[in-house]
Amino acid sequence: MSLYPLAAIALDDGAPATPLYAVSAAGFSAFAQAHGIAAWASAQDFKAQAGRVLLLPGANGLAGAVLGLGGNDDLLIFGAAAEKLPAGDYRISGDPGVAGNFPALGFALGAYAYADFKPSRKKPAARLLVAAEHFAEASRLAEGVCFARDLVSAPSNVMGPAELEAAARRVADAHGATVRVVTGDALLAANYPMIHAVGRASVRAPRLIDITWGDPAAPRITLVGKGVCFDSGGLDIKSAAGMLMMKKDMGGAAAMLGLAHMIMDAGLPVRLRVFVPAVENAISGDAYRPGDVLTSRKGLTVEIGNTDAEGRLVLADALAEADDERPELLVCMATLTGAARVATGFELPPVYTHDEKLAADLAALSVSEQDPMWRMPLWKSYDSWIDGKVADITNSADSAYAGSITAALFLNRFVTQTASFAHFDVAAWTDKPRPGKPAGAEAHCIRALYRLLVNRFGSKTS
Repeated sequence: MSLYPLAAIALDDGAPATPLYAVSAAGFSAFAQAHGIAAWASAQDFKAQAGRVLLLPGANGLAGAVLGLGGNDDLLIFGAAAEKLPAGDYRISGDPGVAGNFPALGFALGAYAYADFKPSRKKPAARLLVAAEHFAEASRLAEGVCFARDLVSAPSNVMGPAELEAAARRVADAHGATVRVVTGDALLAANYPMIHAVGRASVRAPRLIDITWGDPAAPRITLVGKGVCFDSGGLDIKSAAGMLMMKKDMGGAAAMLGLAHMIMDAGLPVRLRVFVPAVENAISGDAYRPGDVLTSRKGLTVEIGNTDAEGRLVLADALAEADDERPELLVCMATLTGAARVATGFELPPVYTHDEKLAADLAALSVSEQDPMWRMPLWKSYDSWIDGKVADITNSADSAYAGSITAALFLNRFVTQTASFAHFDVAAWTDKPRPGKPAGAEAHCIRALYRLLVNRFGSKTS
C-alpha cells in the first residue's frame, strides 16, 4: 500500500513519452555520430559527463534527452536527470547503463524536495515511466526514503512527539500493524524511567511508540530509532549554532519508520517490531540535571555526566525491552554523536556490531546498494571509560576522544541477550547534493538493511 505519493515515477502503460538515453563518456562519440547530434553536443560542450543532461531539439519541440553517465559508477545517476529535465513524461531508450530498479529509484529520489513551507522549492514535473518488473520495488524503496526525509525536514514546531506518533500510526495503519503508545507519567508505571526523565521538562509529553506486525512465529526483527524531536541540550544547553539543526535529532526514528514501510510493503516473512522513544529534550524547572542518577529499565543505574547525551538514555530503555525478546536481528539507528561526523563525515555513517557475518553482509550491501556505511570498532578497552563513579554507568565518557565508540559501548550495555545487534550513528542529513541525494534530510543505510532482510528471509511479493 502506498505510503508516500511519488509524482516522479509511474507505471509504464505504453503512453507516448520522450526518449531518455543514458550514455557513458566512453561511448558518447559513437552515440552522437549514430544519432546525428555531434555538432549540437559540441556546441553545448556536452561529452556525457556524469550527471549532465543534453536536450535534443526536434521539429515539434523536445525530441529527446541524453543523460551523461561519465564513468558509469553511480547507481543513482538518474537522480540528476530528475533534477534537470523539463516537465513531461520520459521513457528510457536503449541500455540505461545502470541495472535493475536503480534508474527508477534514482529518478524518484532525485526528484525529492521538501516544499511544505515554500512551494517554489518543488522541482519540474518530469516523470519517468517505469516497466512493471522494476516499478513496485523502486516505489517501496523511494516511498520509505522520501517519507523519512519529510519527517526529518519538518520543523520541530510541527514535528513533536505527538506528530511523530501520528506519523508512526500512518505507517502502521497502511499495513495493518498494531500500535501501542505509552505517554507521559504512564512511562514510569510501565518502567521506562529514562525516556520519562529526558522528556519530562517539555510541555510536549514524552512517549514510547511500539509497532508490531507479522506472524508471531516468524523470525523476529526489531528496529529501534531515536526520536528526539528537538534537542536543546537540556541544562547542558547547546550553543545557538549547535541547536540550529536539532530538528533532525529524530532522524533515526524517521529512518526506522521508512524501513518498516519497506519491510511491510514487501510482505517479508518476519515478525517486525519497531520502538520509537519520542521526546523533546527541553529546559524547565523539572529538567533532569547533570549529576543525577537514573535507574534504567534494565536495572542499571546511570550517572548523568551531560544532559546533552540524552539520545542514548531514551534508546537504552527501548533496547532493554527489545533485548528481552532476543530477536534474530536488532537494529538501532540514531543521530547520536557529533564525533561520528568528525570521524566519517555526513556521507559515511559508522555502524557497530559484534556479529562478524552481519558486518560482512552490510559491507557488501553498502557497495551493491550504494548506501554507504563503515564499520567502527566496539573497542573493549574503552568500555571502562563509561563506568560511573557513583552509579553503574555514565552517559558521558570520561574522555574527550572516541565519542561515537563510547556512545555505542553505552548502548551495548543494554543488549546482553541478543546475538545479532547493530547500531548505526547517522547524520540524517546530506551536506552536499549528489545524484539521488538532494542536500538536506536523508535516510541513511535503510536500503542496504532492507536488501539484507530480503536476502536472508525472502519476500512474499515482488
